Amino acid sequence: MKQTVSREQVVRWLRAAAESMRENKALLTRLDKAIGDGDHGINMERGFRKVLEQLDGAADLAGILKNAAMALISSVGGASGPLYGTFFLRASSAAAGMEELSVSDLHRLMEAGLEGVRQRGRAQAGDKTMVDALLPAVEAFGRAVAEARDLPSALAGAVEAARCGAEATIPLIARKGRASYLGERSAGHQDPGATSSYLLLRALHEVLS
Repeated sequence: MKQTVSREQVVRWLRAAAESMRENKALLTRLDKAIGDGDHGINMERGFRKVLEQLDGAADLAGILKNAAMALISSVGGASGPLYGTFFLRASSAAAGMEELSVSDLHRLMEAGLEGVRQRGRAQAGDKTMVDALLPAVEAFGRAVAEARDLPSALAGAVEAARCGAEATIPLIARKGRASYLGERSAGHQDPGATSSYLLLRALHEVLS
């Protein structure tokens, strides 16, 4: 089985992510209505629709990821646009000069994106944010890379870690973002940003499997 990720597969990932955001628009909106402004589903669907419009505007991996970042920053409201934009922008920088990605390259891109999100949002694990899904996913993927597992298996573990991380936000009290204004009332609800992060990684796994 091929153990690299091509430009075409990255494009397919972004298309799959856009479709997932469209299909789960109502879910993300419902989750956000409980602890936020109620527009996360609308924003993510709109943002990734904009990403699709930019897919033909770059020839290389880094350019595709950078265009995705700019599309999300310009079209997604609230904190999600800058955070997701930073994720893809940092990933773009990590992919500079590459024509395809090895499994370890993909891990470095994910690490770079995660670090960008953490710095931009000043969030850490347990704050009830997208970091609660991304961090365990990147860590799980890193362990799989160290064990020399194949790409689909490594991504499956990362996606499962992201799913568990998103669900683990339910009892947490939000310490960042709009949800933090609710204090203890934010407990009992799954974080929408962590959920959309899980959907993003799930789309990657579906494409590369």
